[in-house]
Amino acid sequence: MEKKKSAKMDEQSNLSKSKAKREARRKQVQKAKRNANAAKITGIAVVAVIVLGIVLIVGRQLYVLSIRTTPSADYSAGLTEDGRIADADMATMVTLTDYKNIPVDANEVAATAEEVEEEISSTLEAYKELSTDEQLEIVDGDEVNIDFVGTVDGVEFEGGNSGGEGYDLTIGSGSFVDDFEQQLIGYKPGDEVTVEVTFPEDYSEELAGKDASFAVTVNGIMVTPELTDAFVAENLEDTEGVSTAAEYRAKVEDDFYQEHLQEYLTTYVLENSTVNTYPNKYVKTQKSILKYGDNSPEADDEIAYEKELTERAKENVKEEMIYQAVFEDAGLSFDADTYFAEQAEEMGEEYVENNKETYGAGYLAQSERKQMVIDYLVGLYR
Repeated sequence: MEKKKSAKMDEQSNLSKSKAKREARRKQVQKAKRNANAAKITGIAVVAVIVLGIVLIVGRQLYVLSIRTTPSADYSAGLTEDGRIADADMATMVTLTDYKNIPVDANEVAATAEEVEEEISSTLEAYKELSTDEQLEIVDGDEVNIDFVGTVDGVEFEGGNSGGEGYDLTIGSGSFVDDFEQQLIGYKPGDEVTVEVTFPEDYSEELAGKDASFAVTVNGIMVTPELTDAFVAENLEDTEGVSTAAEYRAKVEDDFYQEHLQEYLTTYVLENSTVNTYPNKYVKTQKSILKYGDNSPEADDEIAYEKELTERAKENVKEEMIYQAVFEDAGLSFDADTYFAEQAEEMGEEYVENNKETYGAGYLAQSERKQMVIDYLVGLYR
């Protein structure tokens, strides 16, 4: 009885072991299937990512192609022959500020004393002349005319002779070696001076570090005239339409006043007027012109460049629209044929035709209409 029981238990044990092996095998197979499925899913995901990347790249390229601006030098594109933006109603597209009642601060547009003096000094400088007055003495900052012959050990060297043609030199400019210029201070026109210098070690191989002697003749000192009635009558009456120093100074002040007033008024009108709707076709032409001016760059981020290009184009278009709106609202008139005829009479037919060929009649007319608006605005507040 015990033997039978033992045999039965051995049989059951063997069955359990077999069952365990089968279960382990089943689990291994399931695991292998899961791994295979996971690998398959991963592979599909990788392929999907790659395909998506390709789609995105191709899509971006197609988008860039769709928005890419073609550069153009046709400055008159989108304009009529008389300089108006074509197919655009400024009365509805622009809301103008009250340009006839702009608050102008007189102090803000008045000429400053500094700019008036600078302009007068610049004019006087243009009329300075070489003086041989022997009462004059060279001081630091003077512009002088000299002749010189340079020698080393009594022998002339190349480039050391002015050849009697005169040489303009500003004292203190550092144009000549060592303290050459300073040694001329205190001398007068007609004086002959011996100037001793030492060439620097990094000078030319022939002269580096050598002592040289220059025989210098002071030909004269440049003298700037003073603003006097006599000077104005002689030099400015025909060109500036003034005959006294006081009249010239007043004219300079008025010129700056007009310049400041113009800038103030145009800035005010542009900043306080609103463009309600942009003429998209004209914005596009302006983008092409701007890109042409940018020399058609290959931007690192072309989408960002196109966005920036659009913003710039709109700024340009906004300005042109506001000027055109003021022109029309103020009732100004412009005749292109008359304008170009007057230009041809003043500047020559060839000049006008060359400009038309380069910029087109529309662009030139638009520029003139803009100037007419500026003159009109300034005239309101003079």
